[in-house]
Amino acid sequence: MRVSIIVPTLNEEALIAENIRNLEQLSGEKEIIVVDGGSTDQTITLVSEQNVRVLGASPGRGPQMHAGALASAGDVLWFIHADILPSLHALEDIRNSLKRDSVVGGNFGLIFDGPSRAAKQLTAIYPLLRILGLCYGDSGIFVRREVYFQIGGFGPLALFEDLDLLRRLRRVGKFVHLNSRIAASSRRFEQRNFALVWLHWTTLQLLYWCGVSPNWLSRWYPHVRRGAKS
Repeated sequence: MRVSIIVPTLNEEALIAENIRNLEQLSGEKEIIVVDGGSTDQTITLVSEQNVRVLGASPGRGPQMHAGALASAGDVLWFIHADILPSLHALEDIRNSLKRDSVVGGNFGLIFDGPSRAAKQLTAIYPLLRILGLCYGDSGIFVRREVYFQIGGFGPLALFEDLDLLRRLRRVGKFVHLNSRIAASSRRFEQRNFALVWLHWTTLQLLYWCGVSPNWLSRWYPHVRRGAKS
């Protein structure tokens, strides 16, 4: 079972080289595809030095990840953000979870790095979100290739492309939450009031579930890197 690891990037020079090296160390048959949304820093150069395939796409994680899926050859598509550090057994965990035919995809548990209060609060909150059936792209969503294309893949959304995909996945099969965890950067919350950020994020989600267009809501989503959404 070959896994295509698809990584969307936009101005990720601070983290991308190390994270690609970590992905290359994962055991099992795999391919790594980086899909860049127009970086103006050294991201593409650093990725190319790792001898990893690099594609260009319109900016936005949804369009970038879909472009990677179209170019992939794996039996399983694993969409992982550029600031994520997986465990060494991540691919084995994915393959084991898909031994059951009823399972169409899944995601990992999530911890946030760093000693900040925000990182600790987020790490504590995410298990509660899983109980509510919510998961996001930073938790490393994976899906069977044929199922991904059957449901139409990631839509051209500027925000909540992960929730949109998850909703359609659950209509066709079982989506599993693995006990193994991956680590995410807490950079988007550093030097910011966590309570206000969380209130803002919750409000956007409520509006999304009420039917407000994700493309309209994206205007109110805070930028972390110039030209990029967190």
